[in-house]
Amino acid sequence: MRRIGLGPAGIRYAFAVAIAAYGVVGLFSITGHAGQARPVTAAGSYSDAQATRGKTLYNDQCLACHGEMLEGVVGPPLTGTDFLTDFGGHPVADLIQKIQTTMPQQAPGTLSRAQSTDLTAYVLQFNKYPAGADLTDATAKEFTIPAGNAPAAAPPPAASGSAQGIPVTVAANLAQFMRGITFPNANIIFNAQIRDPKDDKPKMPIPYDYVLWGRTVYYGWEAVDEAIAALKETTPLFLMPGRRCQNGRPVPVQNADFQKFTHDLIDFTEKLKGVATARDGEKLSGLAEELNNTCANCHSLYRDVTLSGSASQGTLTADRCNPNPTTAGRAQ
Repeated sequence: MRRIGLGPAGIRYAFAVAIAAYGVVGLFSITGHAGQARPVTAAGSYSDAQATRGKTLYNDQCLACHGEMLEGVVGPPLTGTDFLTDFGGHPVADLIQKIQTTMPQQAPGTLSRAQSTDLTAYVLQFNKYPAGADLTDATAKEFTIPAGNAPAAAPPPAASGSAQGIPVTVAANLAQFMRGITFPNANIIFNAQIRDPKDDKPKMPIPYDYVLWGRTVYYGWEAVDEAIAALKETTPLFLMPGRRCQNGRPVPVQNADFQKFTHDLIDFTEKLKGVATARDGEKLSGLAEELNNTCANCHSLYRDVTLSGSASQGTLTADRCNPNPTTAGRAQ
């Protein structure tokens, strides 16, 4: 094979091509590494200085809604399983964007990009992810929050086949269900404290009103019988899979105490039925207070959430259904 010689100009040209090729390969190598997803658990995705600034901002802007321990009060938790369910597997940039565009609740969109980044750094620090260099827009797209455990698939809604095979499905949240069914029927029982059912005979409303007219058709002990039957038949639906609280959380049907409170109310309807069958107004009046206590046992834990001191200091049950806990508690 014949050797091909290169003059000085040819050597310089070949050297330049080699350098250019090396530079291109190096560039792709660098950018390829920079674009790779990196878990926040393995490397420092934020700096301590950012987290410190973020904590100060959090205490001023976020604490009342998300809690001192990021446990969630009115707003959702920023730590634990619920947080990972929302953001696990997502780049940190998604959390920054969420904060910047939707927070704080009372003035969404007022936080700057830098403030949102600092708040995100504090959330990462609180969740015990390691610190390192400053979190930037570029690295926020690379670092990924670890995926949480996938929530267990909810069992299919309970079905009770009718003659037509129509299943019973969830159509209301728990607050709507109770206000539409449990609340008005319980009030018929409570009313026995101020009026004996035998003396309850409403007059035709003038001007005409359909709701008030309805009480002139079914009233007195008949209304009591129907209320008791409605409570007994519908209360088991508190435990219907797939139902949610007014604040969006799943109804805690898996909790032993919630199940007990539900069964207590079902059992209590048998006591009410016995007194109603005997048409004993005085005993029914006495049972009204007992019914109130039966309901309050559940409400005190899952609805009437109270806080001592500021909105950030109270201890809240993780499965609360109350969307707006206050220092005094309130009916929902």
